[in-house]
Amino acid sequence: MTRAVVIGAGGGIGRALVEALSNSPKYDQIWALTRKSMTFGRPNIRTIACDTTHESELAQAACTIGGTLTRVIVTTGMLHDPDQRPEKSWRDLDSDRLARSFAINTIAPALAAKHFIPLLERKTSTALAFLSARVGSISDNRAGGWHGYRASKAALNMIVRNLAIELARTHPELTCVALHPGTVDTEMSKPFQGNVPPDKLFTPAFSARAMLKLLDDLTPAQSGLHYAWNGSEILA
Repeated sequence: MTRAVVIGAGGGIGRALVEALSNSPKYDQIWALTRKSMTFGRPNIRTIACDTTHESELAQAACTIGGTLTRVIVTTGMLHDPDQRPEKSWRDLDSDRLARSFAINTIAPALAAKHFIPLLERKTSTALAFLSARVGSISDNRAGGWHGYRASKAALNMIVRNLAIELARTHPELTCVALHPGTVDTEMSKPFQGNVPPDKLFTPAFSARAMLKLLDDLTPAQSGLHYAWNGSEILA
């Protein structure tokens, strides 16, 4: 049985990835980890409620799924919510909010990797992917601001690079990458869509299909790098 997991499947992009994987003849079973219980109404999708900021819940989810996997995609991330907005200036820096950004955007994906890497196939082509963001690129930063989100995504990119180096020794057929989904029409991006041209604002379904195709096209030689949805590399 060929199986895939989407961690953080409750968000717009995560849901779209689950549905796209479910529609693909390549996968027999899709596991969707969501913060709150939800159903997809498809026989080949199974869900687990999991708060990814709690390592014990990630460990239990991996134990429940068991077996082997060929795709693990981690989509967890937070730019803003009712309790937190991205910083516009250094004057907005706050230790609790910075810690929360890193907990969700960096630490949770790293711990997800810790518990799901043991389930990845070793002898066949597999992929471990993390949703990052172009704004996490240090060299591409021209605007400043959004300190916690930028820094936590840059840290995630380093985690991906570290994992790729280490896993090349044990999983030679594994492609481990960070992915930028583009600007997608989700709740995360809604407050910031004003200056986005219509042709640059993607539906979740379009972004999901593009990233899954990219994962199929990438090879282990490209592990540790950060790619946009269209296959262009984003420099660190």
